[in-house]
Amino acid sequence: MRITTAITASILLAALGCATLRNRRNDPVTIGAIRWDAWHTPAAAKEHGAKGGPVRAMEKSLNPHRYRWRSPFFARVDTNDILRIDGYTQEIINREIAYAKAGGIDYWAFLLYPEGNSMSQGLSLYLSSLDRDDVNFCAVASPNTFGGRATWQAGIDRIIKYMREPGYQSVCGGRPLLYLFRPEEKWIQTWGGPEGARELFNKLRSAAVAAGVGDPYLVVMHQGAASAGSKAVEAVGAQALTDYARSGGGRSAPYAELTARLRDFWSECAATSVDVVPLAMAGWDRRPRVEHPVPWEQWQKPGSGLDRFYKLPTPEELAAHLDEAMTWAKKNTEFCPAQTVIVYAWNEHDEGGWLCPTIGRDGVPDASRLEAIATMRKQRNKTKEKTRQ
Repeated sequence: MRITTAITASILLAALGCATLRNRRNDPVTIGAIRWDAWHTPAAAKEHGAKGGPVRAMEKSLNPHRYRWRSPFFARVDTNDILRIDGYTQEIINREIAYAKAGGIDYWAFLLYPEGNSMSQGLSLYLSSLDRDDVNFCAVASPNTFGGRATWQAGIDRIIKYMREPGYQSVCGGRPLLYLFRPEEKWIQTWGGPEGARELFNKLRSAAVAAGVGDPYLVVMHQGAASAGSKAVEAVGAQALTDYARSGGGRSAPYAELTARLRDFWSECAATSVDVVPLAMAGWDRRPRVEHPVPWEQWQKPGSGLDRFYKLPTPEELAAHLDEAMTWAKKNTEFCPAQTVIVYAWNEHDEGGWLCPTIGRDGVPDASRLEAIATMRKQRNKTKEKTRQ
């Protein structure tokens, strides 16, 4: 499909702006953290196969004492020694914003669910927060956000609504950042093949430009080989490639092995003809789910794969990994014009990927991961200032 002249001009202006991107922290590279908001107020009905919604499954998976300390800081243990997560409130989200700001996180990338779904509560409370200016946000749209051709426009309208919100994260001199979660081949075909997929996302681009928010910078999160991911990028007319999470099949492996796999992934992406948003991993250890499978993972058999995890990083190891991802992006601007990295994750506590403070082993909120990241970012800024002198 032919892109309109207005969109072409927008793309050109955005490309010229990429080289001069800056952010509020005086660092050319921003940090985004994925939000998967299963920590909602218990639902009145069954959602995602779980009575009360995913939060009830999280309580079950994290209840064993060996995992309980991973729970988000607002969890509690009742008088019967049972983990309880009563769900988000405005106060909790405001505290999360304060933690993220202090910890050096520039924006949250919210994985979208239907607006009336409990999994959207976190985004709703973020948007209603008086403190939201302290941390930007963007959307992680899934193929379900758009559905089939009959529901395309509703999905487009929803994305544009978010892009018009104050604090929507932009890159490359003003392009709104949009992640697309794993547009697999079956979805490409549902949309009418590559030509239909291009039509859908060209409609999104046209709507964004018409709304005055700029041409979206679309990043595909692809779980397969980078070469296949670049084909998905081409199919939907996106700009860049990354992933939601990567494991690599480690078996009780050190965290350094996971970060090595991620470095390989960055290089593999760079070897394609598309842009790269480096993925950083706060960890990968989904043993809580292996022991107590969640309803939406019917394939998981209890106890199957307990050895498939990476040892959790120290706060300093995690910060060093993010520093490495940021440095890689800064040194490879030809591959990384958006100058951002995406972290798995803010709150995937039961899968081992979290930055959000936890209740800790002694019941006191543990924000050590964010504290280490904040220290790393301060050191980067000091190094930059010394370089200028």
